[in-house]
Amino acid sequence: MQDNWTIVIKPKKHWLEINLKELWQYRDLYVMYIKRDFITLYKQTILGPLWFLIQPVLTTLIYMFIFGGLAGISTDGVPQPLFYMSGIILWSYFSASFSSCSNVFVSNAGIFGKVYFPRLIVPLASVTSNLVKTGIQLVMFIAIYIYFYIQGVDLQPNWALCLFPLLILLIAFHALSWGLIISSMTYKYRDLTQLVGFGLQLFMYATPVVYPLSAMPEKYRPLIELNPLTPVFETFKYSCMGCGSLDWDRLFYSFFFMIVTLFVSMLFFNRVERNFMDTV
Repeated sequence: MQDNWTIVIKPKKHWLEINLKELWQYRDLYVMYIKRDFITLYKQTILGPLWFLIQPVLTTLIYMFIFGGLAGISTDGVPQPLFYMSGIILWSYFSASFSSCSNVFVSNAGIFGKVYFPRLIVPLASVTSNLVKTGIQLVMFIAIYIYFYIQGVDLQPNWALCLFPLLILLIAFHALSWGLIISSMTYKYRDLTQLVGFGLQLFMYATPVVYPLSAMPEKYRPLIELNPLTPVFETFKYSCMGCGSLDWDRLFYSFFFMIVTLFVSMLFFNRVERNFMDTV
């Protein structure tokens, strides 16, 4: 009798083996996961997707009161609502993508143990679905930006806005690679998740989200510049508001750091994928 199967599942031979063709074959599942992440999050809520807008607005108001009012931290002459919201939107995308990727093994153990599909689809879908949320928030940011521009505020948009897709990709793959590394460790040691959540909150203050890099004292500035997200936030603020800075060396450093961590994350992910069900 002639064999008539269409799919043959074989164990991976190498830790870095990634079947891109297989990812493409399961693109329908990828789209389904994106819809699931986007719809189920607010399916049984009163305000629904309006939370995408309410959260950055409330956070901006709090930052204006604490950092702009009480602490008196400079925003380089940019209106506080624009400055804080620009950082909040990018940081929200990174933190949401990182959090979902860092818990991919534990939160999906049930389905991973029942059916086969490329496991990378789950974190990739999470990063993409969070991008939809970021896109909605960017529309609100643009509306506020236009308001201040009409009011005569000197915002100085420039050609660096063309780099925005690159900045989003850098944030996405930083979140993906770091999240997969953490997920490869926390699937076995669950208490590390508490440390990761606390560390993520502290990491925000090591990133120029609520302050410009120029406001940092000189002796601490090199430490902040070691953060691969620093040039991303600084470039975005420079491109649309004229504050911040555009440094190609730092952007290349961020890109190189992303490539290295992505390589390491694939090693960890493929290694854990083989036997994580025996532990979970």
